Amino acid sequence: MERMTELERKYVLEALDNEFATSRNSLFNNRLEQAFAERLGVRFAIGHVNGTATMHTALAALGVKPGDEVIVPPLTMSSTALAVLHNGSLPVFADVDSATFNLDAASVRARVTDRTRAVISVALYGLAPDYDALLAVCRERNLPLIEDNAECFLGKYKGALVGQQGTFASFSFQASKHITCGEGGMLTTDDEALADHARRFSCLGYAGVSAKQGKITRNDIQDPNYSRHVTLGFNYRMSEVTAAVALGQLERADELVANRMRVATIFDEAIAGVEYVQRQAMPAGYVNSYWSYSWVLQSKQPEKDWYAFRDLFQRNGGDGFYAAWKLSYREPLFLNEIQHTPGIRQQYAPGLCPMAEYLQPRMVQMKTNYWQLDEAHQQAAILKQTLHSFRPK
Repeated sequence: MERMTELERKYVLEALDNEFATSRNSLFNNRLEQAFAERLGVRFAIGHVNGTATMHTALAALGVKPGDEVIVPPLTMSSTALAVLHNGSLPVFADVDSATFNLDAASVRARVTDRTRAVISVALYGLAPDYDALLAVCRERNLPLIEDNAECFLGKYKGALVGQQGTFASFSFQASKHITCGEGGMLTTDDEALADHARRFSCLGYAGVSAKQGKITRNDIQDPNYSRHVTLGFNYRMSEVTAAVALGQLERADELVANRMRVATIFDEAIAGVEYVQRQAMPAGYVNSYWSYSWVLQSKQPEKDWYAFRDLFQRNGGDGFYAAWKLSYREPLFLNEIQHTPGIRQQYAPGLCPMAEYLQPRMVQMKTNYWQLDEAHQQAAILKQTLHSFRPK
């Protein structure tokens, strides 16, 4: 199969033919938002320039203020925590589950204070977190849950699509994601009042936009007495060309996600029976959409073994794999700058999130974006060969 097809090219050319005229400059955005909401089974979808802006918008729409605390996982791309900082708020890191690698509800409960205003979960690598447990904590303290689903599209939790659980759900169309237009994002919700706030925040605070209306009208623009800006907002809008590509990808989403899931099955066969491999768990009722195929190299010396395994895999002909991101609170930005921000209560020292700190240096992320399955079979054979010849310290 192909990553991009004639469908995406056709839609891009149609967008270009419109020449970005004001009267026709949101046609693909409208089509994409409506189709995305229908596919996810939610009422409202609002296109954004990327999947970090979506989370910033969600926090602002919920009324989270500068200095408020938002609980996030440390084991994910740091955009989750950065969105909190963009809002002027303070990230609080909770630990992750040892089997699923996702945010642990017990740790979230322990980190909630009277300053906590929201929780952001991540569906890591394509696997949903335990939403029931997280939502139970949120309900106890009257906190909204924002789903960061950048790595999960068409995954499921107990029969429901990921994206149907939180107050808001955020999706990314960045180049590596299940559906892509290079850069882009989508924010969804069932709450019309929140969708109105989110649209306005992402569209420069325009008076004439709403949950269902993404552009102000020509008559409004041409009126010398029209008051445009009623609140502070950012220019987080998605472009028409981006929306055109994303619409084509959305219409092909089932085949794109199914291909990644087939690749995961191929890798399952490669790691079967290897004692020192801990695969990301698959609890009953979950469906992983496999943005990547992830496992833990059980080693007492990961600082040596991870690199030794990677090097052997590449010598055997493997095309490489990814490590987990450095934990957000161990990044230089957080250690050197955010740690000293007034109001930060956590010390970003080893031991803050013990399970995340154990998992991160041992994690292996195998790519699932092999659009020709012969390549996946070849890489799986090399992985199996490497696993059976390698012995961790």
